[in-house]
Amino acid sequence: MPLSFLTADRAFEAADDAALPYHDRDRWRRPYRPGPWRVGTAAVMLLLASFVLFAAVVIAATGTLASAGAVFGMAAVVIVCALRLLRMGVWVSAQGLRHVTFFGTRTAPWDQVAQVRTVQQPVRWLGLPRTVQGQALVLLRQGRAADSPPPLLTTHNADFLARPGAFDRAADSVEAWADEYRRG
Repeated sequence: MPLSFLTADRAFEAADDAALPYHDRDRWRRPYRPGPWRVGTAAVMLLLASFVLFAAVVIAATGTLASAGAVFGMAAVVIVCALRLLRMGVWVSAQGLRHVTFFGTRTAPWDQVAQVRTVQQPVRWLGLPRTVQGQALVLLRQGRAADSPPPLLTTHNADFLARPGAFDRAADSVEAWADEYRRG
């Protein structure tokens, strides 16, 4: 079963001449691959969930069903968190730009997008409170104050830490989608 949220389309990496090499532009897609920090964390969480599920089966066989149900519930929460962690990022389609975070999703239609650009600014390291100097891809909406928009992507998040080339390709791809659909 292919997991479309784990990989970006291979057409982006293969196409050098086209900025938007996708055939079905109405489908939401992430124009980059999730980084090793994000995938590794999700894999460890799923490994932990497998141990918790095994413990739930043992508890169900030897203990009460109520306690086994509680442990099954904990395993389900860990699995949902791992899948949500893998979904996080920036998604684009012909409808607009979607920023998926762990607790929420914000969608900006292309007619509300004033500019998508890369800026040099202090960014959070792996989402922690510590900040370092880096680059961020920010979305500026029309009719809103451009005080301090939250970054869509940074060079120090779980997708691009120690991969500056991957950040540049992803930022260029999102900017290309914005340029194409803001004109249209």
